[in-house]
Amino acid sequence: MGWLIFLLVAVAVVAAVFWAKKHFRDEIERAKRINRANRDK
Repeated sequence: MGWLIFLLVAVAVVAAVFWAKKHFRDEIERAKRINRANRDK
């Protein structure tokens, strides 16, 4: 039974990572641009 719970957790983590990458890619890019602009000053 423990392996089933582990499998469910692993699938949930992978799904969360894919969802986060898909949704936050634009946010991350904007943050990188802002940080780069602040460094260049």
